[in-house]
Amino acid sequence: MRYDVLLVDDHKIMRDGIKAILKHSEEFNVTGEAETGSDAVQMCKRLRPAIVLMDIGLPGLNGIEATTEILRHCPETKVVVLSMYDDEHSVVSAIRSGARAFVLKKASDNDLIDALRTVAKGGSYLSPQVSDRLLHRIQRGDLDAKHVPSALEGLSPRELQVLRLVAEGKTSKEIAVMLDLGLQTVRSYRKTMMKKLGVNNVAGLTQLALSAGLTRFQVPQQTAAEDQE
Repeated sequence: MRYDVLLVDDHKIMRDGIKAILKHSEEFNVTGEAETGSDAVQMCKRLRPAIVLMDIGLPGLNGIEATTEILRHCPETKVVVLSMYDDEHSVVSAIRSGARAFVLKKASDNDLIDALRTVAKGGSYLSPQVSDRLLHRIQRGDLDAKHVPSALEGLSPRELQVLRLVAEGKTSKEIAVMLDLGLQTVRSYRKTMMKKLGVNNVAGLTQLALSAGLTRFQVPQQTAAEDQE
């Protein structure tokens, strides 16, 4: 049996490399490619692939958020997250979003095939380096189970998603398109977050998100006019 795979990575050279690896396998067929999380969600709705191989560091809608959206619309699809990061926060966030595997980009060709094969058969997979590190931290008893900073604990998963995109400089219109939401819905989320967090503008939301480590990227502060978009 051959499994259809959707490749999601914003670097063509990476997608080409993965296609070359999978070409030698009789088990997997690349049925589509996407460069952004938003495109991946739309392609999944249309193609209904068995597996999505998802880069975690995508622009806009990142791999974690895209995974959540894909599984909301296509619960039968299995997601394998591919990442250059091996920190616990990335791993735990990926698994909590519904991903069935977490594979490091420095993994071998055989490791990638093993991950896809395991997930295709209904199992789960973690790169050995990742599983070893998590095991050691669990054994020491210092793996923090809480990954949402206390200042943001009152926000829903969707509000956290919107907050991160706001902090990365996206306007309400752009966020609405990325998340397939109405413009007024996004604006409502922003107003609700400001009330919950006790801030009066987008700059305040951005500062909170950055200080809480919700985003890796520092962006220029928006102007008052941009705040209304």
